[in-house]
Amino acid sequence: MSKIRTPLIGSAVAALALCAAGAAAAQSADASKLDRSADAALEHLYQTNPVARVLAEKSRAVLVFPSIVKAGLVFGAGYGEGELKQGSSVDGYYNSFSGSWGLQAGAQSYGYVVFLMNRKAVDYVHDTHGWEIGVGPTVVVVNEGVAKNLSTSTLKDDAYAVIFDQQGLMASVSIEGTKISRIHP
Repeated sequence: MSKIRTPLIGSAVAALALCAAGAAAAQSADASKLDRSADAALEHLYQTNPVARVLAEKSRAVLVFPSIVKAGLVFGAGYGEGELKQGSSVDGYYNSFSGSWGLQAGAQSYGYVVFLMNRKAVDYVHDTHGWEIGVGPTVVVVNEGVAKNLSTSTLKDDAYAVIFDQQGLMASVSIEGTKISRIHP
């Protein structure tokens, strides 16, 4: 039985170390660096994904996380920082944290953008002190299948999330259960 606990304890320690590294990065991040990263990520996304540009034109605000780093071995964690933009103005800075457990091993990085389509969704992000995706406004993850059926007349949900630049050794990305909290860089 102790042979089983040792790998689990090691996995838990590795996940906690990743979280601690993310917290240290949060303290050292500055607003201008986040601004540049978010602008570059949006520009790249718009060039590579035409649906994202349509969503941006129809949205009230855009929550941009240019780089999320996720690692896990049974227990996993992911962390990144970004900003909420309304038009060309920055309306606040946020972090994205996810934790998971189960059959997983590896590391990956990716970015994601949440297009907030109505006042209700924007107000929810402002009014909560930690928004968990999957609770609150309806968020639709836009993959290739969803993108084929989207048009300006079918945009009826509160928010649409687009994941981009996935790199690494983990099999898939899920933002369900991700907690988004306001930070002050």
